[in-house]
Amino acid sequence: MAGTRPIPKQLWKAAALSGMASYLDAGLIVSISVNLAIYRDSYDMGVWMAGAISAIVTGCIAVGSLVGGRLADLFGRRRVYNWDIFCFALGAIVITLAPDDITLLIGVLVAGLAAGADLPTSLAVVSDAAPSWARGRLVAFTQVMWMLGIAVAIALGFALSTSGMTGARLITGQLAVAALVTWAYRSRLKLPDEPSETETDAAPQGVSLKNIWTRAALLPMTATFVFYVTWGLGANTFGQFGTYLLVTVSDASQSLATGINLAAIPIGVLLTFAFVRFADTPWRDRLFHVAAVVQILAFVIASLTAGALVGMLVFFVLYQLSNPFAGEANYKVWSQLTLPADTRGTTQGLTYALSRGVFAVAAFFTPALADHSPAVLLWTITACMTVAAFAGVFIIRVLVPRSSGAVREDTDLRVPST
Repeated sequence: MAGTRPIPKQLWKAAALSGMASYLDAGLIVSISVNLAIYRDSYDMGVWMAGAISAIVTGCIAVGSLVGGRLADLFGRRRVYNWDIFCFALGAIVITLAPDDITLLIGVLVAGLAAGADLPTSLAVVSDAAPSWARGRLVAFTQVMWMLGIAVAIALGFALSTSGMTGARLITGQLAVAALVTWAYRSRLKLPDEPSETETDAAPQGVSLKNIWTRAALLPMTATFVFYVTWGLGANTFGQFGTYLLVTVSDASQSLATGINLAAIPIGVLLTFAFVRFADTPWRDRLFHVAAVVQILAFVIASLTAGALVGMLVFFVLYQLSNPFAGEANYKVWSQLTLPADTRGTTQGLTYALSRGVFAVAAFFTPALADHSPAVLLWTITACMTVAAFAGVFIIRVLVPRSSGAVREDTDLRVPST
């Protein structure tokens, strides 16, 4: 079976280096969230500056995804692949050493833009390097890295919670170190079918923007966007406000709310590893149908109980069991399988950017909506999850078979070397 065919170690290395984009993206968002109260007290930060920093993280990732994906298609994915991770390291260093809130804001701007630029670029790079029979597993592995980014940031935040600014600097400092190490390894990575620097400078790069507005690109781009933005509204809401909702709506204590979120992390990591195992087999899409139904059921239970603690506990169990098989990992794999190869950076950058922009706007209104009516908030998210399920079924039934029939790739390993 192609899905169980062993993948060479060097391809896993390429996937891990590309997956660092997801690790740093998640790590940056969670680190800023964990450290925000410390920044506010240490820098005597006003509420508007605190809000601006939180919003700018998501906004810059959105803009970076849009611009970075296009630059990668225009000037070469390998070139952007190396430079955006280096720029992230610089931004993370500025955040870590920032003496005041203005410097912190500058660091967040740089790191956010670079993180956003690296997301579509790195996925396109690992997709280009992978043979067709291994692409699903290698792309899905980047989602494991995303989960690890969250886990490390939360674990460090918990362990260093009494350390003040010293702890805050350590949490963001590990992102800077991780980015620099990744940059060093990426610089030595040799990707298959890659032009030399001389050829890159001499030949025009990329494709015209008009190629994006063809049916071959527009249909899968629209379908994957609809899936990601509707699924992501629910995932982003509980990612950013899960603890907040448990405390303010469900009347849980802060320690219980934090404990529920911490307990969910290892479940998510283990099941994401399981998704990687099935990512190149028919079970990937079979499991989606089951997981999507369970995921909707989880939100229905939360909605019917209007956020009561018992209902929310059942929700969290069902959501964590289903999310790895009907969520962002699916979006990443489907995007690489269905989007035209020559515009993957631009098109996925566009879907990332638009989705993150919607998430940022929704996050601004979420606390007010939760205060006005938790039931309305939860039923709205339930509706979004239902739309995401239908979009996923369309991708599975229509787009994936079409792309599988249209693409005939060589089965050579095409292993990158160092």
